[in-house]
Amino acid sequence: MTNTFYSNGKLLLTGEYAILDGATGLAIPTKFGQWLYADQTAKPCLNWLSKDADGSVWFHAEFSLPALEIRETNDIEKAKVLKKIFKAVRIQKPDFLDHSGSGWQIETKLSFPRNWGLGTSSTLLNNIAQWTQVDAFELLGQTLGGSGYDLACAQHMQPILYKLDLGKPQILPVRFNPDFSDKLFFIYLNKKQNSRDAIATYRKQIFNKADLIAQINRISHKLLETESIELFESLVIEHEMAIGTILGQSPVQNKFPDYFGAIKSLGAWGGDFILATGNEKTPDYFKAKGFDTVVPFTDMIL
Repeated sequence: MTNTFYSNGKLLLTGEYAILDGATGLAIPTKFGQWLYADQTAKPCLNWLSKDADGSVWFHAEFSLPALEIRETNDIEKAKVLKKIFKAVRIQKPDFLDHSGSGWQIETKLSFPRNWGLGTSSTLLNNIAQWTQVDAFELLGQTLGGSGYDLACAQHMQPILYKLDLGKPQILPVRFNPDFSDKLFFIYLNKKQNSRDAIATYRKQIFNKADLIAQINRISHKLLETESIELFESLVIEHEMAIGTILGQSPVQNKFPDYFGAIKSLGAWGGDFILATGNEKTPDYFKAKGFDTVVPFTDMIL
């Protein structure tokens, strides 16, 4: 019998970077996510197969059991990360993959193109935590690191306010479906950004963290309350200016100087998705600029 697990993808509307220092971020689980199918086998090894949204195999590996040695793979670095995750599972569950005479066939399947940056790693980690019945946040801390908001999105079926309090996740489910949601769009910038490199750049900056956290907290809560697209846009612009000043980078809006709405970076600046306010002309505008993936708000969020 196949064991089936699923985790939601994620987008962080507010709090990028600052969420690592305790700021409250507004995060949304997406309608896109990742499946994990686990079948027990008689052969004492673990076979792993990862498929993209189009069904193509982008990663495969075979591990010996119980030693977890990498026998075969098409990507040794990804196989090493997976092995690290398995070993971290054993910290919480020492008998994991330690049953003589049996093994597993694992297949994962994304429902979004993996270069979109909607949480290939976080959905994987949460699925593994579900399969092995360990704590996903502990597993994150022992392996990939990060704030954990993406894991919270993987586990929740509605938008959340997320913050770290002394390193512990604080999660508050909220309602976020503004009356002007038909004027909100997500646009993929045709580039998957490395969040670890982006975080490293942020960590090098010197600034008043308390002031930034207070500003981001205010924006996150006001976005939930606003009934006006104009106020929403002003908050988006304020957020961009605040983070841009810290990073020493120009807000993404400056790359589209003739655009008629407001634009905000999401997650690591310079790639993945952006959020734009607009109208029925928005998809054509961005497609004319070479950005063919334009997803309306209601098609993206749960």
